[in-house]
Amino acid sequence: MGNPPAPGTKITRPSGTDDTEAVMKFLFDDESFSFEALRTAGFTLYGGADLGEVLATACNIGEGDEASWHRAWKATAQRLQAAGENARAAGYWVSAREALLRASNYYRTAADFLLEKPATDPEMRVLSAGQHDSFAAAAALFDTPVQAVSIPYEGTTLPAYLFLVDDSGAARPTIIYNSGYDSTREESYFVIAAAALRRGYNVLAFDGPGQGAVLREQNLVMRPDWEAVITPVVDYALTRGEIAVGKIVLFGYSLGGYLVARAAAFEHRVAALILDDGIHDFHAALRWQPAAFYRVMDRRRPRRRRGPRADDAHRRQHAAPVGAAQRDVGLRGRLLRRPDPQGRGLHPRRRRPPDHRSHPDHGPGQRPVPQGPAATGPQGPHQC
Repeated sequence: MGNPPAPGTKITRPSGTDDTEAVMKFLFDDESFSFEALRTAGFTLYGGADLGEVLATACNIGEGDEASWHRAWKATAQRLQAAGENARAAGYWVSAREALLRASNYYRTAADFLLEKPATDPEMRVLSAGQHDSFAAAAALFDTPVQAVSIPYEGTTLPAYLFLVDDSGAARPTIIYNSGYDSTREESYFVIAAAALRRGYNVLAFDGPGQGAVLREQNLVMRPDWEAVITPVVDYALTRGEIAVGKIVLFGYSLGGYLVARAAAFEHRVAALILDDGIHDFHAALRWQPAAFYRVMDRRRPRRRRGPRADDAHRRQHAAPVGAAQRDVGLRGRLLRRPDPQGRGLHPRRRRPPDHRSHPDHGPGQRPVPQGPAATGPQGPHQC
């Protein structure tokens, strides 16, 4: 039976589907906005959000309006960060910690749709710094130890947090958290670390190439041979006395589920592997992406020329020094290199997905065709 939907949750049942294939929308009709709002609200249990703050912020966001999304979440984040800093200055440690944790998550949320040029966009730098600074200030007030560490990686380092159950130095089972497409090491606390610490697990969370601070500050992009990233992380983990040898769990979050599955085929020192989600075909997942993804991709594509010659020109302009057998696929500002033995163009002509397409995670269910205000583009703020 289950519980009825919470207030503000919209359930759309496309024609020809049953209840198990229903598409849930949270606060917004826009698929991307609904997903990201639910992602943020979902961290309420471990202190990453307050439902009242989420609802109040959503009232100031227009349907499908990315600029108002950015402004509203940034304003909420700044307000909570200021409240946390004031509470800390007054000696109210618990209130300070709670406000700063929520501010960190809201800064991350504000950046959800500013991912086209994450390494050079000055506003992205502001939001990234706000997320890091507010989380670091909150972590300093945790009841359990948190260490900011650096993991050696190909002549540089990867930033990471080591969340410890206690300061005894005892070797404990440890989860290595591998974030996803637009996640960060700060988000790891709400995803897994808070729950793992309560259950006796340490957590080592890092930003890898193409992720978080490594992309925005070091301009290192993603790579397909992810074992080249995980192996140095495991090497570092085994230098720490607090991490039990033979009891390392590799956890992949979102796209990280795809990355660590590949890495685990080569790295055999992990005792367990968790894929959240289990993505066996990344291309199939991209084909289903909602309209917001296509808007980002379309902005990246040159429009003056059409056809194969335009694709060839664009490929020459952005060619990486890795030979003709490689191609770069633009993904919200990241560059993911992979072999292309057929030598196809960088951005072949793309058709928008049909109105009815199966979701890769939900079988043959049809996607609903937007109706009413949701089909006409950005609207005014929600009436709350």
